[in-house]
Amino acid sequence: MNPIEIVPIVEGQGEVSAVPELLRRFAQDSEVYNLKVNPPIRVRSSSFLKSDKEFNRHIQLAANKAGQNPGLVLILLDCEDDCPAKLGPMLLEKAQAVRSDVEYLCVLAHREYETWFIAAAESLAGCKGLKADLQPLPHPESKRDAKGWLTEHMPKNLSYDPIQHQTALTAQFSFDQAEAVPSFSRFRRKIREFFRRGRGE
Repeated sequence: MNPIEIVPIVEGQGEVSAVPELLRRFAQDSEVYNLKVNPPIRVRSSSFLKSDKEFNRHIQLAANKAGQNPGLVLILLDCEDDCPAKLGPMLLEKAQAVRSDVEYLCVLAHREYETWFIAAAESLAGCKGLKADLQPLPHPESKRDAKGWLTEHMPKNLSYDPIQHQTALTAQFSFDQAEAVPSFSRFRRKIREFFRRGRGE
C-alpha cells in the first residue's frame, strides 16, 4: 500500500518537530498506519505572505515532493490578528495557481499554534512544568501572546520555549478539548477527510 504523504510548510522552529508529531497523532486517531510526513519546510511568515517569489518558490518545492505520491501540502501558519476566514482562502487560491495538480490544506492557527494548548490546558496540567491545576481560558482565541500565557503558568525559573516544549505538549494535549478553538476543529475535520480519501473511502 502506498503511503499517505504530507509535506508541511511551517513558520516556527518548534513546529518543525511539533507538526509531524501532531500529524502522527491525527493519523493514529483516524487509524491510518501508512502516513509519511516529510520534513517540514520552514518559511518566514512575512516574506512567504508578501513576496510572490518566495511564496511560489516554497509552494513549488512542497508540491514537487507531494506530487510524487500523490499527497498533501499542508500550509500551517499563525494568523495572529488576521482573519483566518479571509487569509486562508486567499492562500489556497494562490497555491493552486502555482500548482493545480496537488492537494492543499491551509490551516491558520488563530491566534497562535499555542492557542490550541490554552484550550486544552486541563490535559496539559503538570506537563513540562505547567501548573498541576491548569485550567483553560473561556475564550482562548481572545488571548494575545499564548506563549506568554504558558510562561505565566510555569514556575518562575522556567519560561515556555517552543523548541524545548512545543513537541512534548503536542504529544499530550487533548484533541477533544482543543476543539473549543474553531481553527483546530476545522483542521481536525479536514485532515480526517484527507485520510478517508487516502484510504479510498
